[in-house]
Parts: sequence; structure tokens; C-alpha cells
Amino acid sequence: MPEALKVEDLKTAPFDPRFPNTNQTRYCYQSYLDYYRCQKIRGTDYKPCDYFKKVFHSICPNAWIEKWDSQREEGTFAGNI
Repeated sequence: MPEALKVEDLKTAPFDPRFPNTNQTRYCYQSYLDYYRCQKIRGTDYKPCDYFKKVFHSICPNAWIEKWDSQREEGTFAGNI
């Protein structure tokens, strides 16, 4: 089970020029993919990967994260990680 985030740890995701619109759905999804790609390439102990985790946890709905996590565990996730 993921470590619980504290209220003081939550911050708004910084501006990303790849996603200039107010609809941040793509930014959410891309950050989720980037986090797991980073972990796959660099290993789970590589701290800079946590940047992407903080971003997707701050802008993605929890239901989406839970759904994507369960899909990854089942091997049915559509994203290319």
C-alpha cells in the first residue's frame, strides 16, 4: 500500500509548457506514466522520480490512480511504461 501523503506535503503541480490548457488530464496521465517509466529505468530508490509522483498525486483524481494501479497489477494497463 502506498505511503500516505501529509497535508503539508501536498502542493500544486508546477506549470509544464507541454500542457498549457486548463484541462490537465493529459498532464495527469503523462506524469503517471513518467513516474513508472523513471522507476523502471532508474530503479525504485531513485529519488528524482518522486517529482512525477507528487505531480500526479496533486492533479489526478484518486479514483483514476487506483484504477490505473489495479490495471498495472492485472497486466491490463493500456499505457506504455
